[in-house]
Amino acid sequence: MAGAFADAQAMMDASVRCGKMLSIQLGTLFTNENLAALAIRDAGMLGKLYHARSVGFRRRGRPFVDGYATDNFVKKHVAAGGALYDMGVYHIAQVLFLLGLPKVERISGKVYQETPMDEARRASSGYDVEELGLGFVKCHDGLTIDIVEAWAMHLGGLDSSCILGSQGGLKLDPFGYFTTTADLEMNGSFDLGGVSTRRHSLDPNRECYDSAQHHWIGAQQGRVPLLPTAETALNTMLISEGIYLSNRLGREVTADEVRQMSVSTALKV
Repeated sequence: MAGAFADAQAMMDASVRCGKMLSIQLGTLFTNENLAALAIRDAGMLGKLYHARSVGFRRRGRPFVDGYATDNFVKKHVAAGGALYDMGVYHIAQVLFLLGLPKVERISGKVYQETPMDEARRASSGYDVEELGLGFVKCHDGLTIDIVEAWAMHLGGLDSSCILGSQGGLKLDPFGYFTTTADLEMNGSFDLGGVSTRRHSLDPNRECYDSAQHHWIGAQQGRVPLLPTAETALNTMLISEGIYLSNRLGREVTADEVRQMSVSTALKV
């Protein structure tokens, strides 16, 4: 949403003050998997939500030093962060949205830059952001979130982002539903393409959920209510910056500490 939580909050405050809509591009909220997860959650098939995991994985996918994109991705004064800001924001936002935007209370985290890279590229890029970000978030009512976001690590992969509830659980990629029925563990899969085709045929406003851009246009036209993408992105910023602050201070931090200690990175004009 911005380079710092303070700037994201300023954007939100300005939209409220001016009475204007504010939407942040979060493509993960409009995937078939996310829409299916919402339907299952809203049908009560998950029960009480109590934990979620936000996961992003690349084995060797650091911008510039691994052979693609520009060095602006790996300079903190330009990009504000590494793997957490490049990839993690989309995954964290998705689980926050599915959890119903729980109130964040405490955050702990650690960031790493440990795997080797081309030394000439390291020197020329000024690489000073994380390739791996880890976090643990405590929310109101005991709900928790753990976060793993990797640009590079020596593993063949990580499991999917997931949502856990008292009556069922979801994996988001590949999509699956898990529950216990008649004392039998059940794993469910779904025809996400089929339901998407049917709903587009039946609902003239369904296209407003095809992408963040379609949704923004549909909301401006008054065809659908605007989803809380700005609120979701703001809380994602709170968590991401909280991980950095926790890493710097070497301890768990409160959400209020993040708010109070966040420093604007916006250019003054």
